[in-house]
Amino acid sequence: MISAVAYHLDSTHGAAGLTTAPQPTPEPGSHQVVIRVLAASLNRRDLMLLDGTYPLPAAPGIVPLSDGVGEVIAVGDKVSRAAVGDRVTATYFVRWIDGPQRQSHVLEQYGATYHGMLATYAVLEEDSVVHVPGHLTDVEAATLTCAGVVAWAALTAPLPVLPGETVLIVGSGAVALFGVQHAKMLGAEVVSVTSNEGKAERLRKLGADEVIDRSRTPDWERAVLDRTGGDGVEHVLDAVGLPTLARSVRSGAYNARITMVGAMPAEDAPTGNLFGTSYLSIRRIAVGSRADFEAMNRSITEHRMRPVIDQVFPFDEAEAAYHHLRTGDPFGKVVVELL
Repeated sequence: MISAVAYHLDSTHGAAGLTTAPQPTPEPGSHQVVIRVLAASLNRRDLMLLDGTYPLPAAPGIVPLSDGVGEVIAVGDKVSRAAVGDRVTATYFVRWIDGPQRQSHVLEQYGATYHGMLATYAVLEEDSVVHVPGHLTDVEAATLTCAGVVAWAALTAPLPVLPGETVLIVGSGAVALFGVQHAKMLGAEVVSVTSNEGKAERLRKLGADEVIDRSRTPDWERAVLDRTGGDGVEHVLDAVGLPTLARSVRSGAYNARITMVGAMPAEDAPTGNLFGTSYLSIRRIAVGSRADFEAMNRSITEHRMRPVIDQVFPFDEAEAAYHHLRTGDPFGKVVVELL
């Protein structure tokens, strides 16, 4: 068993880096839950926080990572949503339970303005606690909070994907992989767009009905239209961003719904006639609520779905995990495991 340690983002000497410090065992407040972290996983957002490019700056000395799972070791005297011994995770936004997202929700995030999961212990606000599917390992359960929930929210609200509809998934990062899995659980046909044949084959094994390699088919929206008899797809989950948005628009059916996900660096908007003759809605979302998370977990449990894991690093190699996410072109989630 490792000694109690927490990683912190430290920007004392310029660009932020990771430092470690001993961590005393926390005492919960009346509405707080303390967990012993079992595993935590990284998202692209964590690289942006490290680089200072995330829209919400990290609080000085913050413990990073929103995604993780742990065993409850203590609860406050007014806590009713968790008990000692439970295996739980937390929502991305500390206080977004259900309904529309408000700006106040955005300002409270684990791993950015509230201490996150890259530590021996984590303190969670009771309203953010979510129980994880029992069939998942700790490594798998640690991957759900960000990429899993945002893909679910993209495909289920405001109008859910229906059985038999066609969903286009653009990209092959963690959000896109969850998108393929969720769309198949919802009964959809899935067309994926990726960057090389190696990833294409793995997407097929994951359940994608058709995969388009954009390195071979740069005008991939034409292939999407051919696949759908010229009608286009009902839903698009674009996990890349503005560089692919114009082609995503041209892939959409009449009244299609296009969802762009996640925090993105500032870029110039696409030029030219973006919409052409398309009539569709485009939205950009940020993860999801606790209600979204719990609905996703019910579906994951029903279908016995398992997240895609790229590589697992030991706790004392967390910096290597960050480096792998940045440079290793992972297929699936990068996880740090505490033993």
